[in-house]
Amino acid sequence: MPLDQHRELSHEDVQKVMSTVDIPTCPNAVTDAMKEAQKDEPDLKRLADVISGDPGMSAAALKLANSPLFGVNNPVSSVRKAVERLGITNVVCVVVASALKASITGLPAAWIDNFWKRTAMLALVASLIARRQYGVSPDAAYTYALFHDAGVPLMMRRFPNYGGLLEKCQAEGRLLGEMEEEYFPCTHPIISSLLVRNWGLPPILGQAIRFHHDNEAYDLPDRTLPGGALSLIAVTQVAERLLCEQLGGDIEVGEYLFERALDFLGISGDDLDDLRSRIVAAIENGGD
Repeated sequence: MPLDQHRELSHEDVQKVMSTVDIPTCPNAVTDAMKEAQKDEPDLKRLADVISGDPGMSAAALKLANSPLFGVNNPVSSVRKAVERLGITNVVCVVVASALKASITGLPAAWIDNFWKRTAMLALVASLIARRQYGVSPDAAYTYALFHDAGVPLMMRRFPNYGGLLEKCQAEGRLLGEMEEEYFPCTHPIISSLLVRNWGLPPILGQAIRFHHDNEAYDLPDRTLPGGALSLIAVTQVAERLLCEQLGGDIEVGEYLFERALDFLGISGDDLDDLRSRIVAAIENGGD
């Protein structure tokens, strides 16, 4: 039986999950970048040096700095310039995203490349939507979107029949979270939330990830799921649904949660049309 999504994980629960699925440890580059970013006066040169030491991080920093998300027409070609343009919080997003991608190995190249390509686009779209919402941090939405499904490749690596489950979900139009509860001892939201905890990221991200497939999420008390965490869930659920409209693929967010997310964020029909146009532009200009 899978762990109960609604209760706090005990030490024994955590140990059970950790023994079931191999959860990557936090790389030194992420630790160094977060320590620097948390200083009263962060050193941009040091952050640039951390990023420059990793080809994947360098490419990701330049891509994000030159993306339509920042609304600029003059591209930068150096990591230092990219860091200056992005700012501290976005630089940390780049470091975390690149390290997360590099930490999950041992899967078919075509599948994992497609997974990260879609995840990166989702993070951009979630950040774009968050920018249009009062009180929702775009960089938190970006990081949340990167991590909220990170448990999927970890479970695929661990369970030989997980790929078949993904195909079954798509063929039958079933939601992944529901299917996982039927077949496995844990679910990807729990795995993803423990990954966030292991990497020392803000607890609110783990709280949001834990409940992002829960139909009762919008009715849970604030002590269980704070409003800030629910905002991250809602923004990303809207992003996932609209991205699915454009790109196809598995339906991660059902109609019920999509409608609850729209209502929670106060997004009207006209707002949705505007978001769809922006997402099309983001796909055309920001994707690989």
